[in-house]
Amino acid sequence: MRWPDFWVPSDPSEAVRQLRSAHSLLATERVELCCGAGVGRTGTGLAALAVIDGMTPDDAVEFIHRTYHLRAVETPWQRKFLSRVLMIS
Repeated sequence: MRWPDFWVPSDPSEAVRQLRSAHSLLATERVELCCGAGVGRTGTGLAALAVIDGMTPDDAVEFIHRTYHLRAVETPWQRKFLSRVLMIS
């Protein structure tokens, strides 16, 4: 998906569709999610998967910081994207 560094996905609806598709595979398959440095966009994508799985956006960011990378979800607009994940169809 097109997702500029330090930003949010260029097409949020398509990004959420792909993240939901990835989430549906997690029970039976390995899913890879990565970006250039493996921090901001990757962390935001991982946090989005946690939101899709039922966590609040704040809890998802805390979880990703604790278990993946302290600098993941690098920008305020990435946090805002997480707060909208469940509203985007």
